[in-house]
Amino acid sequence: MKPAERLKTLRTELAHHNRQYYTLDAPEVSDATYDALMNELLALEKAHPELVTPDSPSQRVGGAILSKFEKVTHRQQMLSLANVFDEAEFLEFDERLRKALTLEAVTYTCEPKMDGLAIELVYEHGKFVQGSTRGDGTIGEDVTENLKTIKNLPLTLTGKNLPALLEVRGEVFIKSADFKRMNEQLLKRGEEAFVNPRNSAAGSLRQLDSKITASRPLSVYLYEVGIVEGKTFTTHQEKLAYLDEVGLPVNPRFAVAKGLDGVMTEYKSLLSARHSLPYEIDGLVVKVDLTDARNRLGQVSKTPRWAIAFKFPPEEMEAQVDEIVVQVGRTGAITPVANLKPVFVGGVTVSRATLHNEQELRRKDVRKGDWVFVRRAGDVIPEIVKVITTRRTGNEEEFVFPTSCPICDSPVKKEEDGAIARCTGKHCPAKLAGRLRHFATRTAMDIDGLGDKLCEAMVETGLVKTVVGLYGLDLKQLSTIERMGEKSAKNLLEAIERSKKTTLRRFIYALGIPEVGEATAKALADHFRDMKPLMDSTIESLQVVKDVGPEMGKAIHGYFEDADNRAMVEALLAAGVKPEAPAAQAAGGTFTGKTVVITGTLTMPREQAKEEIERRGGKVSGSVSKKTDFLVAGEEAGSKLTKATELGVKVLNEEQFKALLT
Repeated sequence: MKPAERLKTLRTELAHHNRQYYTLDAPEVSDATYDALMNELLALEKAHPELVTPDSPSQRVGGAILSKFEKVTHRQQMLSLANVFDEAEFLEFDERLRKALTLEAVTYTCEPKMDGLAIELVYEHGKFVQGSTRGDGTIGEDVTENLKTIKNLPLTLTGKNLPALLEVRGEVFIKSADFKRMNEQLLKRGEEAFVNPRNSAAGSLRQLDSKITASRPLSVYLYEVGIVEGKTFTTHQEKLAYLDEVGLPVNPRFAVAKGLDGVMTEYKSLLSARHSLPYEIDGLVVKVDLTDARNRLGQVSKTPRWAIAFKFPPEEMEAQVDEIVVQVGRTGAITPVANLKPVFVGGVTVSRATLHNEQELRRKDVRKGDWVFVRRAGDVIPEIVKVITTRRTGNEEEFVFPTSCPICDSPVKKEEDGAIARCTGKHCPAKLAGRLRHFATRTAMDIDGLGDKLCEAMVETGLVKTVVGLYGLDLKQLSTIERMGEKSAKNLLEAIERSKKTTLRRFIYALGIPEVGEATAKALADHFRDMKPLMDSTIESLQVVKDVGPEMGKAIHGYFEDADNRAMVEALLAAGVKPEAPAAQAAGGTFTGKTVVITGTLTMPREQAKEEIERRGGKVSGSVSKKTDFLVAGEEAGSKLTKATELGVKVLNEEQFKALLT
């Protein structure tokens, strides 16, 4: 047999055995036989390098080391799911859908909520050409070479008449047994073990050296279709069946459920089987089955209306309280925190748990030395559920809440309701560090590189005494901070300089005014359009602003009544910070009262197009429906354009759109 023919046979056999072993868990040959086939393939390819193909099983060992990941813009937004945590919350979700769809009972599909990393795969004419992470839903990272190393991911699809383009979404994860084996091997080598499968899967997929990724036991399941050319699906069941048909790994744990009762039956079944599954899960994904119903429901921001994550109750563990300490936040709020003897809960090692405030601490009666049940609320924030009073020995110590700030020794004052106590010190270092962190966040002044540790170091060394001090820093001063290299210092100074050009909304939010979040900051910016009228506003004039009530108006007015706060704002403006007022909304503008959807790639930035529409009285939506008035379609417009055409929505190309802006 000629080398080319033998190689083709070997690749087909190895691809088949990979599917049997990694996807179906039903191997047909021994490891020794598999290894012999692989070694023969490698030897032939070494002798005939001109015959190596991109989809060969040999390409799963990893290749060149990258300097960074390239960005990938998803053709269709990758959505994230909203959560419900109990039957009552799911009932509300189900009722909304039944009302919107005018159905007595909705047919759902139910799948395990995998605890891994979301990815998108792109196949062209059956060949795997690109893979990326979800990222922010719009832009992800190109991890194609790393995905190729995953054994159960086919590089070539099976079947005939494969679509010219097929996008599929799924989850990269590590099976529990593989994770345990991997950690045992790491410990034998004297290396540090991974904390949990989810983090190790995410870290493994984002290695710049794909050979490292290849050494990790990653698996993948596909559960959704993005854009596909030349094929349509009536139901989600059809999608999964098709993915399985072309050789893509689909989770075999799948059920169709009719209405609330059907979903609850599957939820309880999966919950009881949770620890017997070969992988970690944290809930049940419930989706509307009919494609037409999904299209009618649409989405809200980055979450679909037609799907929900029905989360399992957080796992609880026993832990002992070593001590109770307090933390001081940017507003001076003093929060008690329990330091625990480390315990593994919900997939991570927990050594601290918040007690929220003194009232909560007293209600739970947590003491130093207590044994407690600790859980991760929503699988994120560790919290103490209750004290195990039967394990008390009598040596436990009640916590005495401080009457003075543990950082600056200023008096502590409780609010009227007694829930929150605050440090009254105007120059408390902890409050300043918190204000710096808030000021620099992405949705505020967006100063890249100014993290928690650096904020604390700036305060401790006295380099910065107010947020204004950031704009007076130089390279020499930053070089005095431990572990601050010259390149990092230069990058930080450039980021600080860039932050001077900002929007009024961001600037207002960055000030950390009590009660003022991002939405209120935008409303204040739209209403006052400049800092001076905002600073001079009365409680009454503030209440004219959308969503600003008496208490919030009082808090905002009180902030600007404080001479130090006014001086700080004026100093920031004098330092060169130039908050730009929002563009004025045109009276009777082109898009007044109209709902507009933008899709595809435009020559102007998407955010600018959105602002132009809003300035002319329009509303920008993320999904096409019967209520959509215009679809602005750029290059590579996908399913939204198809849907708009089907619904008879007026479509504007970029040239037509720009003509309406003049």
